[in-house]
This record gives sequence, structure tokens and C-alpha cells, in this order.
Amino acid sequence: MGEEREYTFSLSISPAEFERLYRGQASSVLARDAEGRTLRFPALSLRQFLTRAGVHGTFVIRVAADNRLLDIRRRDP
Repeated sequence: MGEEREYTFSLSISPAEFERLYRGQASSVLARDAEGRTLRFPALSLRQFLTRAGVHGTFVIRVAADNRLLDIRRRDP
């Protein structure tokens, strides 16, 4: 059994872009972490961070050893 891993990444998604994600026109988000690795995760996992301005900020994603999403949280500024 492996260990959990964390990746830090920044996002800037406009409200219109997020609406496309929410409606299922795109089911996942691609992001590049601070070390250049590409991350793919379910778009709906960002719903908790949606504001009228969209989804913006620096986030930390935590995954299990099998790459299953455990959680996403906004990193303190």
C-alpha cells in the first residue's frame, strides 16, 4: 500500500468556462502543478470554490496511492 500525495496548482476559470464544466460539456479539469506535472480531476470537485468571478486561486489536491481523489482545498494566501 502506497502513500498519499499532494500537488499544488493554480487555477483561473471564468464563470462561463465553469458553466461548461458544470453542464457536462467537459467532465474533467487539466491543471499543471508547481513542478510541471499534469493533473486531471473531476470538474465538479471545484464547485465548492465557485464564486461569481469563477474559480481562482492556488489549491492543493490530495490523492491516494491509486490516484483516487481524496480532497481539494484552497491554499491560504
